[in-house]
Amino acid sequence: MTALPIFADVDTGVDDALALVYLLASPEADLVGIASTGGNVGVDQVCQNNLALLDLCRAPDIPVARGAGQPLNCPMCPPGKAHGPNGLGYASLPASNRRLVGYDAATAWVRAARTHPGELIGVATGPLTNLALALRAEPELPSLLGRLVIMGGAYDYRGNTNPVAEWNIHVDPEAAAEVFAAWSDPILCGLDLTQHIAMTPQHLARLGTTGPLIRFIDDAMRFYFEAHDAAGHGYLAHLHDPLAAAVALDPELVTTRPATVDVELAGTLTRGMTVTDWTGRWGRKPNALIGVGVDPDVFFDRFIDRVGALAHSLTPRT
Repeated sequence: MTALPIFADVDTGVDDALALVYLLASPEADLVGIASTGGNVGVDQVCQNNLALLDLCRAPDIPVARGAGQPLNCPMCPPGKAHGPNGLGYASLPASNRRLVGYDAATAWVRAARTHPGELIGVATGPLTNLALALRAEPELPSLLGRLVIMGGAYDYRGNTNPVAEWNIHVDPEAAAEVFAAWSDPILCGLDLTQHIAMTPQHLARLGTTGPLIRFIDDAMRFYFEAHDAAGHGYLAHLHDPLAAAVALDPELVTTRPATVDVELAGTLTRGMTVTDWTGRWGRKPNALIGVGVDPDVFFDRFIDRVGALAHSLTPRT
């Protein structure tokens, strides 16, 4: 199997962490770089989480770059409560001895794309600030990437920040608008899709019961379950970002529909809304493939098989 070069841009909270674990557990993925951005927690904490997670998974020396700590043109949103103060719920990881690369995340995007022209698969599960800055530095980035998958937006669904906006887009709407204007066919995994990927304690039990990675996932997910329960969703958790990671490797996991998407920047009540023209009223060509259908059982079987196998390989033998 030829490994696919993957570049991940994350604001590592709980589900970003599980997305990275999924990529590290997938034999067809060659994770060639990680960009850190502020979002679920501050960017420095995101960097620490990413480095420590690589240690936990005994990953090779994967470049991790510090990215934007602030949006392009607006104040940073206060971190939400769903991921806990360090972004990893009740889990804690030892500080890593690994070091960040000496260049920023926008440069990391461009370097990875130039190293793997036409092949690199980008997956963004945080605010799109780093990607917008990379696009400004290299306007040919859309043609250099083989595929781009974005977890963000709400296309026929309510928002999770203001009534109509999803968190990643809401944090930096200007960056999202620049990215959507530049690309012609990113795969967008919005809340209306990812809310079908609801992990329960029963799914968690299928991963196993022992080992450092299982303990980490249990501690992180327990907090995430409680946060979802407190928000009225029940004792479960939506794995938004792991679905996007899985789609980056296999787009056939989801059904998509082409549409034209833009981001509301001026609305006093709707800033950050992903406004979607499904019927061509704007007279503009579609600029995105929006995920509209997914089989949760297929996803969870794949997630549990892969992450469970990685966890087993990391468990000390007695």
